[in-house]
Formats: sequence, structure tokens, C-alpha cells
Amino acid sequence: MFNCQWGKTLSPELGALFSTIGRFFCLLLCACIVAAAQDQTSPAPSSQPSSQSSQGSQNGKPKQDAPAEAGGPTDNVGPYAIPKKKAEDAPPPPPPVTPKKVADLPDYSLKVNVPLVNVDVSVLTKNGQFVPGLKKENFKVLEDGVPQAVTHFNVSQAPITAVLLVEFASTNYVFMMQALQASYAFANSLKKDDWVAVAYYDMQPHILVDFTQDKRAVYGALNQLRIPGFSETNLFDALYDTLDRLDRVEGKKYIVLVTTGIDTFSKLTLDKIMKKIRDTKDVTIFPVSVGFIVREYCEVHQCGYTHGMGIPVGHMDYLQGDNEMRTFAAMTGGRAYFPRFEGELPELFQDISSDIRNQYTVSYSPTNTKLDGTYRKLKVQVVAPDGGPLKVKDQKGKDVKIEVVAREGYTAKHTVD
Repeated sequence: MFNCQWGKTLSPELGALFSTIGRFFCLLLCACIVAAAQDQTSPAPSSQPSSQSSQGSQNGKPKQDAPAEAGGPTDNVGPYAIPKKKAEDAPPPPPPVTPKKVADLPDYSLKVNVPLVNVDVSVLTKNGQFVPGLKKENFKVLEDGVPQAVTHFNVSQAPITAVLLVEFASTNYVFMMQALQASYAFANSLKKDDWVAVAYYDMQPHILVDFTQDKRAVYGALNQLRIPGFSETNLFDALYDTLDRLDRVEGKKYIVLVTTGIDTFSKLTLDKIMKKIRDTKDVTIFPVSVGFIVREYCEVHQCGYTHGMGIPVGHMDYLQGDNEMRTFAAMTGGRAYFPRFEGELPELFQDISSDIRNQYTVSYSPTNTKLDGTYRKLKVQVVAPDGGPLKVKDQKGKDVKIEVVAREGYTAKHTVD
């Protein structure tokens, strides 16, 4: 690599001398180059112990010290850690307070079963309009003549749960047509949140549609009433069956009874159906009479059998049926209606809808706490805040006579209940 033949052009003596010196410097220079190369390939001294160097070079990543227990970085490149929450930082909950036991006093628990009676009250004018704005202080409740303290008071305007029970038998064409007209008028007064079932009766009750909120289903059920079957109208049996079915439905229920009021062949007597009505709770009956014009016409012209073939029904029988419907309504807190013309039906069912949707509910705990199953009579009065008679005036400032509609009584629970 290096040319050391420099003494070939000199004298033999000087050439030999310079040749010897050149070889010496040439060898010295080569030795220096080799030493420098060895210094570059040797590893640099490490300031850390060998054990840490070997651990820090694992996986090709430099080792980072773990954070302290309190968290946070340990150097400029260390990881961040969230401080740990120590359980001892939160104060312990206080120990429960143990009641002191009184000497000579045995341990016992007291359970009191206080019944609550709910009464739905409608306050109406003589025109059937609802009287709004009354307070709890305006109501006075008497149970068997004993004043009761009203504990709860509410003004309700809610959807209804009702059964439309229609008399449809082979009796008189006018009776059937007016019954259908009244039924359609009731269906037209329904709202979207109302629950309604439709049934009719002749010799026995028949369910056309169960409780539904679909008005089309109600109209479809009424459209089936076209060809009547038997001529008997067993009102008591049909009403008893409807009350028995409604007893399994929770909440407040209503029965819109479209009928002539004549019972021809029922197995039950009037006393039994009245007992059933007294024992049934949360049911209000609104009877609607049909056939009034035919009844009056036949009374004058002596038509004979107005109710059907072979069924001797006279004017006194219809009057008795009217009184029975008034009794059913009064016992349950409803009202009986006797329309004369078809044009009265829309307004009539509007009044029924107003009675059902707008009413006052008063509740009290009876002073007679005996669970003896007796029937207790109720009387609800509307009074002024000072205890005197309540005065209601119309738009012209004249006094208006009001009517308080509430059920006549209720049957107390038995001890076995």
C-alpha cells in the first residue's frame, strides 16, 4: 500500500541509509494506522451497571422506571399515572343507633287496617251542566246519618271504561231502530283513549266485542245487530252477567244500558239483581229508555201487545220498568234518561260523557270501622265554606238549582276479606 523504494536514485551508501530510515518510518506509520482502527471498533465504556444495561435493552426499547406509589412521572420521559385513592381517606359511616330498650316493656308490632271509602260525585245544574270550581270544604258526607271527615279530594277528567249493553230482540221494529240509534250516538261520543265493550241481550246476553279502544270495532259490532232472534228480553239476567264480568275489571266502570226496561223471562228476581248491584263496587249505571213514543201511542189507541208477539205488556209494566231503571241509576250514582225523539240522543250522550269525565271524587275513613258486611247508606251534600247552602248563579246572575248525584250506599267488607 505504501511505496518505500526511495534510495534507488542516490549513491549506494546514502541510498542504503535513506532506504533504512524510510522503512522505519513506513513501519511506524502503519503501526499508528492499525492502532487508530482498533480504537474505533472497541465499545464505549458504560456509566450504568451491566445488569441494568442488559435489562434496558429488552424488546429493543429503553427501560423506563415505574412511577412511585403516589403516581406521576419519575423523569422527563416516564409514564404518567393516576394517583390511587386510598380507602382510608373516606371517613367510615357512623354506626347504627340502637334504640334503648325500656325495662319491663315487651317487643311488639302494631298493624292498623283502616278502610277507605271512595265516592264519585257529580254536581250538575237543572240543565245537566257540570258545576266546576268546588273545593274539599264544599262537600259534606254522611254515612248512616253520621258526618264523616273527607281526607282526600280530587277532580277527575279521565278516559272511561264502559260496557254498552243493548236490548235487541224481536219485539217491536221501532224499539229496535231506536236502540240502534242510541247505540250509534253513544259510539260517536267516544274518545280515542276510552275502553268500550259491546253486548246485547234477548233471551240471554251476547258479547259482540270485548274491551277495545278501536271505534271501528265498536261500529262493526253494532253493524251485526240487523236480524233479531228471540222476543224475550231478560234484562235482569243480562245485567247480572255484565256486573259479574265487570267485577274482575279494576278501576271505575260504567254501564250504558239501552233498554225498554221490560224484563219478560229472567231467572233472577228484582230483589236478587238489586242485591247484586249493592254488592258490586265501582260500577255506575246510566239507563237510556227507548220506545217512548210508541208506548204513548199504544196507550191512547189500545194497540195491544206492543212489546212482542204473545207477550202481554201494558202501560203499567213500562212505568214499572222506568222506576226500576231510576233505582238502578240512583243506587250506583248514575242518572236515567227518557228521550222522546231521536234528535235528543246526541245531547243526551254528551251529558253522560260529561257526567263520567267530569266529576269529583271524595274519600274518607268511616267512623264505623266494623267489618260486618252491612249495607251503609250515604248522603253527599254540597255546602258553602261557612256551612250554609251553596249558591250557584248563571250568566244573568240568577240562582240556579243544583243536583248532587252520588251512589246511595255501599256494602262494608267482611272480616274474612
